[in-house]
Amino acid sequence: MQSCEPSGDSADDPLSRGLRRRGQPRVVVIGAGLAGLAAARALLEQGFTDVTVLEASRHIGGRVQSVRLGHATFELGATWIHGSHGNPIYHLAEANGLLEETTDGERSVGRISLYSKNGVACYLTNRGRRIPKDVVEEFSDLYNEVYNLTQEFFRHGKPVNAESQNSVGVFTREKVRNRIRDDPDDTEATKRLKLAMIQQYLKVESCESSSHSIDEVSLSAFGEWTEIPGAHHIIPSGFMRVVELLAEGIPPHVIQLGKPVRCIHWDQASARPRGPEIQPCGEGDHNHDTGEGGQSGESPQQGRWDEDEQWPVVVECEDCEVIPADHVIVTVSLGVLKRQYTSFFRPCLPTEKVAAIHRLGIGTTDKIFLEFEEPFWGPECNSLQFVWEDEAESCTLTYPPELWYRKICGFDVLYPPERYGHVLSGWICGEEALVMEKCDDEAVAEICTEMLRQFTGNPNIPKPRRILRSSWGSNPYFRGSYSYTQVGSSGADVEKLAKPLPYTESSKTAHGSSTKQQPGHLFSSKCPEQSLDPSRGSMKPMQVLFSGEATHRKFYSTTHGALLSGQREAARLIEMYRDLFQQGP
Repeated sequence: MQSCEPSGDSADDPLSRGLRRRGQPRVVVIGAGLAGLAAARALLEQGFTDVTVLEASRHIGGRVQSVRLGHATFELGATWIHGSHGNPIYHLAEANGLLEETTDGERSVGRISLYSKNGVACYLTNRGRRIPKDVVEEFSDLYNEVYNLTQEFFRHGKPVNAESQNSVGVFTREKVRNRIRDDPDDTEATKRLKLAMIQQYLKVESCESSSHSIDEVSLSAFGEWTEIPGAHHIIPSGFMRVVELLAEGIPPHVIQLGKPVRCIHWDQASARPRGPEIQPCGEGDHNHDTGEGGQSGESPQQGRWDEDEQWPVVVECEDCEVIPADHVIVTVSLGVLKRQYTSFFRPCLPTEKVAAIHRLGIGTTDKIFLEFEEPFWGPECNSLQFVWEDEAESCTLTYPPELWYRKICGFDVLYPPERYGHVLSGWICGEEALVMEKCDDEAVAEICTEMLRQFTGNPNIPKPRRILRSSWGSNPYFRGSYSYTQVGSSGADVEKLAKPLPYTESSKTAHGSSTKQQPGHLFSSKCPEQSLDPSRGSMKPMQVLFSGEATHRKFYSTTHGALLSGQREAARLIEMYRDLFQQGP
């Protein structure tokens, strides 16, 4: 059985004819997060006038979600501007005065660990004991030394030995354990505490990578993620202000909210999709609310085309509207692609792109904000870190559902209190975060309160007066927080995910693609043989483009990676049409 990789040259004859006939290419952007807004704005600024942004939810911003409570803004999603030198997010925020109220405690020049603030991290055990400061500092120095070693495998091409299983977590855990056990100066009790601290640090690392477990993150690819130099910053007025600044350059009619997409029909042979490619309204499996979002006065399946027009792509929305286009920029999360790639594209995606979607990782990192009437922590305390003494010999970061709370690595104190009040921010990731999302607020608040009482040794800590938490894993429009390079994946998979469709012959050759599948291939049953219409000639290039944080090889998982990826895909189209305009009519 052949794979679904279209063949043919990317000649510009169909493109030239369409441009002369309509004068403007039609571009549909799916998703109004940072990537989608950046792409749409770049196109509009370069003279593209037929641009539509379809956003499934009722608000723009994607995985940026700033919630205003009282006088403070809390970030359920993106929190930090990671680095300043050359970071487009930083420059946008700085140029518009968004960082003027950022305090020193909300600015960090070193490697950050979730939140970084003035003060001292209090490491507490489940027996209600505080680990001495000197023990914490010794362990932290050792851990950071080993962490730096994990960067060398990619950056210096060091071979990965079999014992590490090409896993950041396995490598780190064993290296740190061996050094602790071999230290002749520590007592057995101190060694035991340090061994237990390994798991706490790895939980933090798992939250930062948004993996279920840092054990699932590729050691050989770990060092490819690139940190932008300069300080990290928090935006006091909310990260959503960056989103709003991007959207200011986009006319309101361009963005349609509450408009989930069911399927992208690309490589179309005629003006309308033929046969059963688009199901009649009301049939099929609808995953989202489909009652709103369509244009008034349009009947089901009514499209936006003239009868004589030919369009290479048709976007089928959940409300049954179909929108023809020359190009579609897909910015949905890797989590959505993993869940829906088989039904989201017709014809199906090329085998190598499907394989990249499977190999790359995305997990859930959630925040739990707890607001108290008064602080029960000291003024010097910037966080409460939870160390389970019975995990000194543990080799897993996975817990049964009823013990989901063990994955909470700790609570950060939000500073300054004059802005936020007395608020703690807890962190949890992985499958345990998904279990937490299914619990109601009362249950989560109760469990968190019991943990705080247990680890501080203070049974009188009151329940919080308010709780606010994220739910990125169960949100059908995201299915996770952000991406990472999973064991078995590499930066090459990020490049494959980002490559536009249809492939040109040169791009298929460059990446070793083949129209023949190996026997028993994992995806052989997913991709029926693709039939190309020989009368159509060359296919229109760059029908479907891909952006979003997961498509940026060096800056995946970041807001600047998302923004830059949107600009990258817009630049492809800008360059493509600049050449054609220069040819004249």
